[in-house]
Amino acid sequence: MKELKKPNYKRIYNDLLSEKYPEKKEKCTKLLSKKHLSFVDIIRLNELIFGKNNEAFNQQYRSYDKKTISEILEYQKKNNLNNSQLASHFKMSRNTVTKWKKIKEINFIR
Repeated sequence: MKELKKPNYKRIYNDLLSEKYPEKKEKCTKLLSKKHLSFVDIIRLNELIFGKNNEAFNQQYRSYDKKTISEILEYQKKNNLNNSQLASHFKMSRNTVTKWKKIKEINFIR
């Protein structure tokens, strides 16, 4: 199966900040200086730039790769969260979390 390339989020957010939101660039500098942006970093950047009022729109278009799923499940273990708490924190369905955990048990995800 062919793996899809990820968008270059650093470039996208740098261009966006330069062209439309130069006043918010200073807030985002620390995150954009990282070598690799994680799923959590991207969500944080989005909140810093656009605020929290566009969450419903963004939720429709989220997708998760294996690495991101593993990070989210590790976050759950590290913070001792149940599926409902994790789903609420990342604004996703409890059923999605349950499905990921079942798949992980079958060893599809490291």
